[in-house]
Amino acid sequence: MTKIALVTGSSRGLGKSTALNLAKKEVDIIVTYHSNEAEAKSVVAAIEELGAKAIALQLDTANTKTFDGFVAQVKQSLQAKWQTDRFDFLVNNAGTGINASIAETTEEEFDHLMNIHLKGVFFLTQKLLPLINDGGRIVNLSSGLTRIIFPGYAAYASMKGAIETLTLYMAKELGSRQIGVNVVAPGAIETDFRGGVVRNNPEMNKQIASQTALGRVGLPDDIGGAIASLLSEDNQWVNAQRIEVSGGQSI
Repeated sequence: MTKIALVTGSSRGLGKSTALNLAKKEVDIIVTYHSNEAEAKSVVAAIEELGAKAIALQLDTANTKTFDGFVAQVKQSLQAKWQTDRFDFLVNNAGTGINASIAETTEEEFDHLMNIHLKGVFFLTQKLLPLINDGGRIVNLSSGLTRIIFPGYAAYASMKGAIETLTLYMAKELGSRQIGVNVVAPGAIETDFRGGVVRNNPEMNKQIASQTALGRVGLPDDIGGAIASLLSEDNQWVNAQRIEVSGGQSI
């Protein structure tokens, strides 16, 4: 039977890589995007070229007031595209970041990060739980920054630390439905995150590579492939785990 995954923030970056890697494993995808519909449609086309089905839905994970409307769209799309009322995998990937010291971080910036990375994940998952099949799986996204401390990421990493704790509670509470929940913590990755600071800064890239056991900075497919693997049948007994995918950064 065809599996269906909903991957938030999958029009680009790690979410896009996750969606494409899942499609290679014959998983159909509900793509979500914040504002760039053209990018999302491009991802849908790429998924379809791989032989899987896909749709794109707009979602602002920072605004919980939009979640009821989004869930209604998911229900409608599941019926129209797949003739079902359930999906199997939820990947809470959507995110953003800032680089500011504790002294410099504004309350507005703090609240924005919290709304996307913690409150949004909590309540979007809550709203979608009735649509997730028993025996399904959830993957939350954290960060290597909960372990590897770089000044300027206190607010962002704190939200991700909370997600790691939330993952444990999800795993415990959803276990009765045989839903497994894990958290993936990427190390430094070459994406457009924070304006491509790791990808486009040769000095920073080289420095991080020198601190990583495998001798390079991560690529999006390193993360997307790991998440797709985690959602495969081979890993169904992996539950309530923090899985760092960093190539051995700062060990």
